[in-house]
Amino acid sequence: MRAAGGRASLGPVRGRVRKPVRGRWRPLGRLVQAAGRGDAVSRHELLSVRGHSVAWLMPLLMLAAITLIDNATGAFHIISWTVLVPGVAAAICGVRATALFAVAAVAVYVLADTTWQHRDETGLPGLILVSLGGSIAVLAAALRVGGEQRMLHMRDIAETTRRTVLRPIPAGFGGLDHAAVYLSADTEARVGGDFYDVQPGPHGTRVLVGDVQGKGLGAVETAAALLGTFREAAYHEPDLATVAERLETRMRRHREHTAALGRSDGDRFATAVLVGFRPDLPDAVEAVVFGHESPLAAGPGGVRYLPAVGGLPLGMSDLLPGPVAPPVSRPDLAVDETLLVVTDGVTEARDAEGCFYPHADQVSRAVAADPSNAAPSRLVALVRDGTLRHCRGRLSDDTTVFAVRRRGGPALD
Repeated sequence: MRAAGGRASLGPVRGRVRKPVRGRWRPLGRLVQAAGRGDAVSRHELLSVRGHSVAWLMPLLMLAAITLIDNATGAFHIISWTVLVPGVAAAICGVRATALFAVAAVAVYVLADTTWQHRDETGLPGLILVSLGGSIAVLAAALRVGGEQRMLHMRDIAETTRRTVLRPIPAGFGGLDHAAVYLSADTEARVGGDFYDVQPGPHGTRVLVGDVQGKGLGAVETAAALLGTFREAAYHEPDLATVAERLETRMRRHREHTAALGRSDGDRFATAVLVGFRPDLPDAVEAVVFGHESPLAAGPGGVRYLPAVGGLPLGMSDLLPGPVAPPVSRPDLAVDETLLVVTDGVTEARDAEGCFYPHADQVSRAVAADPSNAAPSRLVALVRDGTLRHCRGRLSDDTTVFAVRRRGGPALD
C-alpha cells in the first residue's frame, strides 16, 4: 500500500504469480476489441475462410433446404418461405450477391408453382410477395454496404488521427527502451484523451504521459495541443521546469480559446507526468507530476513509487495566488529500473464487486517472482492483461500503460 504522500516503497509480496507469457492473453484483448467494434470488419472476419468470404453459403443452404422440404412434403406454404432468402443475404452479403439470391428465389418459386404439379398453384399473389421481398432486400443491402463503407472510411480517419496524436515511437528512441499500449474506452473512436511521447534533444530525452479530463474529440484536440508544445519545448528548452511551464501555458491558452468559442468543454484540465533523462544524471531523473499518480519504479531490487513532488493538474495554475514554478524533483533511478506510468483506465478499473484493480501490488508480486518482469514490454503486458481480466474487458475510461528505462540495462526481455 502507498503511504501518505505516495512515496512509500512497495515491499516484496509473497504469493503465486502468473508470469505474463507473451501472447497468452492477446486473444482476450482481441475479443474485447472485436466485441466493441460491432462493424463490417468484425463481421467479415467471422464470415471468411482463409481470406475468402463464405457469407453466401448461409442463404444458399437456406434456399436449398426450403426447396427440398417443399418437394418432399408438398406443402406450398413452405416454398413461399423463399422470400426470406434475399433478406438473409441482405444482412451478410454484398449487393450483387443479394440480387442474385433475389432472382434465384423468384425462379425457384415459379418453378415450384408451375412445374411441380403435386399441389395447387397460387398464381400472382405469391409471386408478387417473393419479388417484392427480393427488391426490398436488394435496397437494404445497398444501404447497408454504403453505411459500412462510410464507417470504414471514418475508421481510417480515426486511425490517421491516432497515429498523428500518438505517433509511433522508434525502438531505442532517445537512448530509451520503451513499451506502450493504448486502449480507448470508445471503441468506435479508437482515440481519446490519453497521450504519451518521447522527445530526445540536446539536453537529454524527455518523456510525457498524461490524461486529458473528459472524453470525445475535445479531449483529443487538447491532447494534440499539449503534445505539439511538448515536442518543441522538450527539444529546445534546457530546463525541465521551463518545459513544464510551457505545457501549463499551452493548456491555459487552449482553455481560453475553447471558452471563447462558447464550447462547454472550456474548463478541461489534464494530469500528466513529465520525466527528463539527462546524460549527466546517469542514476537519477528529473520529474514533474501534474496531479497524476506517481510513476512506479520497478527493478530487480523491488517496486516502489517514484518519490516525485506532486503539483496541480495542467490548466489549474490560476488557482494559486501567484505565479509558481512547477516543482521539479530529482529522484534516484538505477539503470536497471523501469518507470511505469498508467492512466485512469487502469487505476479505476473495477471488478464485478466494484473493487479497483491493484496494479501496484500485482506488479510488485510479478517482479518479486521473476525480476525479468521489470522489462518495459513485460510490465506493459502484465498490467494490460491484468486490467482486462479485472474489469472483464469493460473499460470505463481510456487506458494507457507506458513503461520506459535507459538503454544499457540488462536484457531481461
